[in-house]
Amino acid sequence: MSDEPGTPDIPAGSTGGPRPEPLRFFGTSWVDHDDGYTARRIGVAAGSLAAAVASCLVLRLAYEGVQLADTGAFVTVLVVAMFAICSALAFRNTWESFGKRPDPERQASLRGLLAIGFVGSLLAYFFRSLVEAPGEKLHRAEYDTAVQDHERRTTRRTGNPSKKKRKR
Repeated sequence: MSDEPGTPDIPAGSTGGPRPEPLRFFGTSWVDHDDGYTARRIGVAAGSLAAAVASCLVLRLAYEGVQLADTGAFVTVLVVAMFAICSALAFRNTWESFGKRPDPERQASLRGLLAIGFVGSLLAYFFRSLVEAPGEKLHRAEYDTAVQDHERRTTRRTGNPSKKKRKR
């Protein structure tokens, strides 16, 4: 594999071009929108929405547990604010990662926050899958660039350059 994402190395002497990077749940069906691409998008949208709803139900149970513990209004407000803020940040971070490759160091530092705000990530995945396979736009841009670069490198010149007419 090359250092650049989405552009695997081609063995010497191979006539094939760059291969597309597979997406989670879609494989390489996003390239030509074949092999049940539409059904997969519907499934991913339904699955992420169902997971978000189930997660909200679990959070509701946690909220009721905090209420039953009678910890006070301050703790209740802190818990609700923590999940709301972390979900909003997770949504934004996940949504932005569909358009550009995230910085691995930043992702590592945000791992805890993203785990708390998992509902936001699920909702971002749901909304993006209504439009395209999540991450398709980024992968398509990288793949198209790799294909163009490959075509430019492998295109042969025609004619003899020594017979080229010279300007006087």
